[in-house]
Amino acid sequence: MEDRRPHRLAALRAALRERGVDALLVTALPNIRYLTGFSGSAALLVVSVDAPSVLITDFRYAVQVTEEVGAHADVRIEPSSLWSGLADALGRLPGSRIAFEAPHLVFTDYERLATLPERWRWSGSAGLVEALRERKDSGELALIREAVRIAEQALERTIREVHVGQTERQVAGILEHHLRDLGSDAPPFETIVAAGERAALPHARASTRELRAGDYLLIDFGASFRGYCSDITRTFALQSVNPEMQHIHDIVREATLSASAAVRVGMRGRDADAIARRYIEGRGYGELFGHSLGHGIGLEVHEGPRLARTAEAPLPPAAVVTIEPGIYRPGWGGVRIEDDVFLSEDGPVVLTSFPRDLLVIG
Repeated sequence: MEDRRPHRLAALRAALRERGVDALLVTALPNIRYLTGFSGSAALLVVSVDAPSVLITDFRYAVQVTEEVGAHADVRIEPSSLWSGLADALGRLPGSRIAFEAPHLVFTDYERLATLPERWRWSGSAGLVEALRERKDSGELALIREAVRIAEQALERTIREVHVGQTERQVAGILEHHLRDLGSDAPPFETIVAAGERAALPHARASTRELRAGDYLLIDFGASFRGYCSDITRTFALQSVNPEMQHIHDIVREATLSASAAVRVGMRGRDADAIARRYIEGRGYGELFGHSLGHGIGLEVHEGPRLARTAEAPLPPAAVVTIEPGIYRPGWGGVRIEDDVFLSEDGPVVLTSFPRDLLVIG
C-alpha cells in the first residue's frame, strides 16, 4: 500500500503557499497523525513550506515516534515542556509568518505563543488539514471498511447474548468485549445503549436501567482499526413488537435508505439532510427528528463534511459520511438507523450491511 504521507504534506504546503504563510503549527493530534503517522498523546508539529517538518514530543514516545514517523519529519524529544522546544524549532526555519490551528489552541497555549520573539507573526487558521482529511484515499477507505466489518460482526455476536433483565451497561460491556476480541482498537466513542423510554435520548449514556419485554433497544457504537472509525446504529425490539413501534421503525428505515441512495458528490450538506428530513416530515414526525442527518468519519468519529440543515458546503468526492435519521418521542422511546456511506464519483457506496429491519431479540 502506497505511503500517502508525502502527498498529504505536499498538499498542505501548497495550501499554505496559497494563503501566504510560511509554516503551520499543528496542535490537533488527529491532524498530526494524518500528516506523520504519530499516534501518541503529546506532540506539536511544525509544517514549513520550504523546510522539513519538525515534530516535538516527549521521552515517553522516544521509541514509538521513531517507529511511526520515520523520515517524514525531523523528530525532537523535549525533556520538559513541548512548548520549550518550539522556539528552537521555529528558529531553524525560514520565514516569519506562522499560522496556528485556532480551533485547537487553548488560550493558555496562545499566551505561550505571545511570549515568543516578535520576529514571528502569528495568525489563526482553521480547517487546512481537516479539508484534506475529508477525502479518503484507498488505504484509508480500506481501514474504514475493516472497522465496519469488525463492528457489524461484534453486533451480530452481541444480539445473540442480549436478554431481558440485563442492564444497558451490561449490553455495552458485551459489545465492547466482542469489538476488542475481533481486533478493534479502543472504542472511538462511548457506546450508546438505550432501552425503552431512554431510546428517546439521542446520546444516552448506558445506565443501570434493565431491559424489559416490549422495549426498543437502540445501540449506537463503532469500531476503530488502526485509528480509523466506523459509526453504526441499529434499533431492536425486545421479545415483541407492537404496531406503533413497527410503523415508526419503518419510517426511519425508509428515510435512511432513501438518503443513502440519493446522496451525491457535489450536493450541499443541507440538501442531503433534506432528503431524509422531508420524508420524515411527510409522515408527520418532522418535529421529532431534531438532529442533523450525518457527518464525516475517519480518524475521528465526528469530522467533516457536515450533512445538516445549515451546511452549505458541497460534499467532496471520496468522503465517508454517516446517514443517521431518527425519530424520538420523550417518555416513549426512539428509533435511529445509521449507515456509513462512501461518496464515490460514480455514486454512493453503502459500507454497512447489517440488517435494517426491526429485529426481535432477547
